[in-house]
Amino acid sequence: MLDITVIILTKDERLHIARCLENVNQIARKVYVVDCHSTDGTQEIARRFGADVVEHDWPGNQAEQFNWALDNLTIDTEWILRLDADEYLLAELINELKGTLPVIQNNVNGIVFKRRHIFMDRWMKRGIYPVKILRLFRKGHGRYEQRLMDEHIVLNDGQEYECFNDFCDHNLNNLSWFCKKHVDYAVREAAELLDLEFRLCKKPENGHLSDQAGSKRRKKHSYARKPLFWRSFAYFLYRYFAKGAWRDGKEGFIFTFIQGWWYRTLVDAKVYEIKRKCGNDPEKITRLLREEYGVSL
Repeated sequence: MLDITVIILTKDERLHIARCLENVNQIARKVYVVDCHSTDGTQEIARRFGADVVEHDWPGNQAEQFNWALDNLTIDTEWILRLDADEYLLAELINELKGTLPVIQNNVNGIVFKRRHIFMDRWMKRGIYPVKILRLFRKGHGRYEQRLMDEHIVLNDGQEYECFNDFCDHNLNNLSWFCKKHVDYAVREAAELLDLEFRLCKKPENGHLSDQAGSKRRKKHSYARKPLFWRSFAYFLYRYFAKGAWRDGKEGFIFTFIQGWWYRTLVDAKVYEIKRKCGNDPEKITRLLREEYGVSL
């Protein structure tokens, strides 16, 4: 076993949790499942696979939930790994970690993985792959930044190491669930874009993002300055044609259309709706987000 504690946030993850825990049990010395009152038996399955289950009310976003876990769980390992229940490490990545972590340099405090999306049981090789995300870090050297969407683990010091191999985001729910998830995301993403435009939130950003996360954040700032609705269409064209998502068949089209055009257009529609009601008044926008959508910046 490696000197790793895994933290998994859950809410009704019966479909995925056994696969995830069976996977991380190959390397982790300790596994915590931080559950938000699941009603589908997630907790019982997690305990059966040896995980410690801790119940905690949902604070509104993953960043706050994960940071609560960092501050309140007993963690006595050198490394902490953050995974979602519908994610797992490929065997090649597990072997790479077994060979790398015991000999890694002391100034390396964060490990970056490449994420591959498995959609409708097909790997989306083009369009957005590889997404590089810092998911493994030394205890005391990282935590999530406070954001509604697109949150990343930031390091307060030290260097990063990028692994060669991948972990998978492989959700087994159907298309209706996938679309509903993005409907739920749309308001928070709209709030993020409005925040970028009007600086609604004055929270300080501490620590530093991984290289790709920083690049992604800069692209998001650029995207926020583009015209509504045109930008979602252009983003779809970029992913589908320029990045080659068309080569991933029907699944590639469905994935890129829903995530890259339909969802982005829905976000723009939310921005448009909010601006129609509030104009460009930051105080009115902030109040409407809180009172009508339950989003607090």
